[in-house]
Amino acid sequence: MFELAQLRCFTTLATELNFRRAAERLHMTQPPLSRQIQLLEHQLGVALFTRSTRAVALTAAGQAFFVEAQALLDQAHRAAQSARLAALGESGQVSIGFVASAVYDFLPRVVAQTRRERPEVQIALQEMTTFEQLQALRTRRIDLAIVRAPLNQPGLIGECLVREPFVLAVPAEHPLATAATPTLAALHGQPFIIYAHGAWQPFNELLTGMFRSSAVQPDYVQSLGSTLTILALVNAGMGLALVPRGASAVRFERVRFRALELPSGVCSELHLVWRDDNDNPAFAAVREAVRQAARDVQQEPLATD
Repeated sequence: MFELAQLRCFTTLATELNFRRAAERLHMTQPPLSRQIQLLEHQLGVALFTRSTRAVALTAAGQAFFVEAQALLDQAHRAAQSARLAALGESGQVSIGFVASAVYDFLPRVVAQTRRERPEVQIALQEMTTFEQLQALRTRRIDLAIVRAPLNQPGLIGECLVREPFVLAVPAEHPLATAATPTLAALHGQPFIIYAHGAWQPFNELLTGMFRSSAVQPDYVQSLGSTLTILALVNAGMGLALVPRGASAVRFERVRFRALELPSGVCSELHLVWRDDNDNPAFAAVREAVRQAARDVQQEPLATD
């Protein structure tokens, strides 16, 4: 119906109410300015100004149009600014898939880090299994995947974010909660809550294999797929558990976390995976925020009370 250039001519003249001054502000001569105003009035079908040899004034229609024209120009400016920020990765949205166990301490740090460094970038979090994240990466529904094991697939790039030890979660009233130096051998015969093979096969096989090779046989009283549920049962006094160190950020009134020396290689890992052709401009900044959160997590001491 009309162009932004015409709106700029109109709002400048409406502000100056003088063709010469308005033309100077617009870096043009008066005749082209007059033609733009006449064309705009013709397109709208109304007179926007009254003109005389002495003065220029807005009509009632011109006063109403002035308010809306300014709003349109402001919106156009914001749209252009948004496009520039998005192209620079300063705004936009990044979708992150994650396994449930990453939420305890790690993901809150990622969100906080991104808000500090890229306040205009929105983080969309989606809890998914490792398989679901693989499919979401393939269909571009997520930008980043946080999983417990590498996804060695064509077109994907990954790196180990966090390699953390398992720590002993023990009921507060249990002797191991206050023992000077808990040992793996001390778990022999103890009621133990293990990760279920069907839900957490890597953890289940890692821990049960460790116990077999160390000739330690806990009494497996429950096998579960959720770290949170495991800790809830420890809190209820049902047994002990080995959980990734990051889970110590979850506070239960009657759960104590103790460092425990375990055989080499017995640790929990979080991996970051993304498509090698990801073209989201905000992606790189959020990926760095994830990396920084990982560094922070590994530097903090274990809370034992």
